Amino acid sequence: MLNYKKRIDFFIFARNFYMKKLIYFISFICITTVSKAQIHEIGVFAGGSNYIGDIGSELYINPTNLMGGIIYKYNLNPRMALRGTFTYAKISADDAKASNIGRQQRGLRFSNTLTELAAGIEYSYFPYNLNTHHLTQTPYILLEIAALNFNNVIGENGPLQYQYGSKTTVAIPFGLGYKFKVARGFAMAFEIRTTYTFTDELDYNNSKIPALTFGNPNNNDWYTFTGVSFVYTFGRPPCYATPY
Repeated sequence: MLNYKKRIDFFIFARNFYMKKLIYFISFICITTVSKAQIHEIGVFAGGSNYIGDIGSELYINPTNLMGGIIYKYNLNPRMALRGTFTYAKISADDAKASNIGRQQRGLRFSNTLTELAAGIEYSYFPYNLNTHHLTQTPYILLEIAALNFNNVIGENGPLQYQYGSKTTVAIPFGLGYKFKVARGFAMAFEIRTTYTFTDELDYNNSKIPALTFGNPNNNDWYTFTGVSFVYTFGRPPCYATPY
């Protein structure tokens, strides 16, 4: 009976011991996760934009117009961040600048404005933490989903006289960049972001109007943003951050 009681007491002690260890471990993980997650970045970006489609140059990276906006990031950990961007940009194209002789002879041109609201994920190749001295720069990749608003043609009043409207569609931005610390709490990034859209109307293409039916109707339009961002990082003070 005595040995049996000692055995039960031992199991109770072991259970309590390991339960405490487990609670401490879970608490540590939660505190570490929170300390990493409560780091925010907010700032602005600016640069150039270019359209890729049925008119003008066939180059994918050829910034010819201005773009700019604001950016916010919520760092989940030193490698992954949720990000949101609001971008306003102008796009334009001219067949006279194309390398394709057929486009040059056709002679079409256009300009449009884009408003994009996007959200997605940014993944850093190396751990990134501005609260340290050795994890303050890294290349990264990004993937987002966006709501894209632009001007389009909705009708024809007469020869070369059109009715214009506004349309919103879904787009998928993706790209890469390089970010680095410039001062305490401040960072910069160089970024190239290419966006696939679910529309062929950024250049006012309209299959219901003969004069505006051109190019390949099976290929949707793309556009590219190339620029620089400047952000300020805030959240928990450095003493709460996980050391690296």
